Amino acid sequence: MHSPFSNHIAILACVLSIGASMALSSCANRGIGPQGGPRDSIPPKVVRELPENGTVNYHAPTASVWFDEYIQLDNVADNVLISPPQPRTPEVKAIGKRLTIHFADSLRDSTTYTIHFGKAICDYNEKNPLNGYALSFATGSTIDSLELYGRVINAEDLNPVTGVVVGIHDNLADSAFSAVPFTRITRSDEQGLFTIQNIRAGTYRLFALNDISRDYTYQPGEALAVDDSLLTPYAQTVIEYDTIAPDSVVAQPYTYFYPDARTLWFYTEDKQRHYLRRTLRDERYCFTLLFAAPQDSLPLIQRLDSVARPLLLQHNATRDTLVYWLTDSADIMRDTIPLAVTYLRSDSLYNLTPGTDTVYAVYRQPRLSEKALEKKRREELERQLDIRSNASPTFALNDTLRLTFSVPVDSLNLQAFSLFTRIDTTYTPLPFTLMPADSANMRYLVLFPVESLRQYELRIDSAACYDIYGHTNRAAKIQLKARSIEEYATLRVRLAHPEQNAVIQLLSDADKPLLTMPVDDRGEVFFRYLTPKTYYLRLFIDLNRDGRWTTGDLLHHRQPEPVCYFPAKLTLRANWDFEETFDHLALPREDSKPRDIVKPFDPAKKQ
Repeated sequence: MHSPFSNHIAILACVLSIGASMALSSCANRGIGPQGGPRDSIPPKVVRELPENGTVNYHAPTASVWFDEYIQLDNVADNVLISPPQPRTPEVKAIGKRLTIHFADSLRDSTTYTIHFGKAICDYNEKNPLNGYALSFATGSTIDSLELYGRVINAEDLNPVTGVVVGIHDNLADSAFSAVPFTRITRSDEQGLFTIQNIRAGTYRLFALNDISRDYTYQPGEALAVDDSLLTPYAQTVIEYDTIAPDSVVAQPYTYFYPDARTLWFYTEDKQRHYLRRTLRDERYCFTLLFAAPQDSLPLIQRLDSVARPLLLQHNATRDTLVYWLTDSADIMRDTIPLAVTYLRSDSLYNLTPGTDTVYAVYRQPRLSEKALEKKRREELERQLDIRSNASPTFALNDTLRLTFSVPVDSLNLQAFSLFTRIDTTYTPLPFTLMPADSANMRYLVLFPVESLRQYELRIDSAACYDIYGHTNRAAKIQLKARSIEEYATLRVRLAHPEQNAVIQLLSDADKPLLTMPVDDRGEVFFRYLTPKTYYLRLFIDLNRDGRWTTGDLLHHRQPEPVCYFPAKLTLRANWDFEETFDHLALPREDSKPRDIVKPFDPAKKQ
């Protein structure tokens, strides 16, 4: 019987056999002494099975396999998979040339069992694995023989997903995935390919699961994939005629399995545990609340030791890092500030419910000598408001001049800021806008058009700004020089089949998004000021129109937003304008990614 993925073991065995024959037939090098011979690269070979593959009416609690050499087992827990899954883990051990499997649970009546060994079986000396070996038998009078095959693809970046459980349910209820172990299972290989064997005739639902809990059921937080269709496997045997010699044709029966290969789009739901991870107070002036996930709403902070005093909040874009600046001198001098923090946190089902944590913002005075302490006190008395910027002699044309203050700004005098463009020794004033860029007035944008090769100078008078503690700044001159426009490339991307909700991402050669732009009304995007180097393109259909790629949702039967890649890398050169037509319908999505950036994705490992 054949499926599109069933020949790779035979091909590998053939290649290894040819390699061994060539090694045996090669002549010895008489000018060199004994080298110990070539390294053994042949995996163990099965010489006997009990029961034999395909045996029926087998009820013994133990199965055994004998090999042509001594063997060892490697990572049994991750490699050996028994279908249907067992409530208790069977004992698998190797002694000499024999492998034994002892089932901890009674075998079910009229059931076909398949033991997948993955890469667990290795020879004793060189640890060459026997890849893909499986042993099947039935407790009834017939052995089930249908198959389902396909591949698991990471929905966001189209990388093959390796090492995850792929299973089917004959229970078609939505709740089965979370409540009942799979009916039959297998595991995806390095290319994301899978074949579920020995299936009984019937109708099934197909899933993939990063089974962290090892219970063969979905638990919240585990990555998954769901086939939306109900699948009814069947087989069809056809007679095909093979030419084995110029004048000899032989009729051969071939069995094909249906439905055709399935693609499972693997994703992690956008459901994170919401809880307060940590409270920090590295400086007297502020404390930080670190949350495990972005906060849709800000927490309620209540003082537990005194009357409430105002706090100034500074938060990042996702609101999972909240910095509270103390504005009262009594608070600043207090080493410990007890707080009640009320916020939305996750219950066991990831539902958000209000909860309150009691935390302590503790400042620990560093251990310093009296001389060092005196120096620190003097520096505190003389402290001024520091201003940093991103100005440089190679300022990018698409960048914005940013000012960062060491402490939140309470007030500033716009008349004390002035911007000039410099040509030789002549300074010409320029209009500009100074715009706050965060919630605590610690970052400002200086907005003006940056022109090729121009030199600019921003002048800030002393005492132009006062922070919330009454300190002010020194006078400053911030200089920058814009890069030449000839150092850049441009890229216009035109969709062959425009779609209203299409979004195109410009990717680095490490497959990381650099720029994200929705297509315009003409089905185009235009990337300016690109550094000359290699890029890739990825497109997704922004179905919910939120401007970002959205993952799937099991409860609401929502698949991840569709993604495809431009099938070639783009090498851009300086001072060139490039145009590309992106036909995102030309290839199946799962085949569109350029091979040089395809990287197997193992969700069990940190990427």
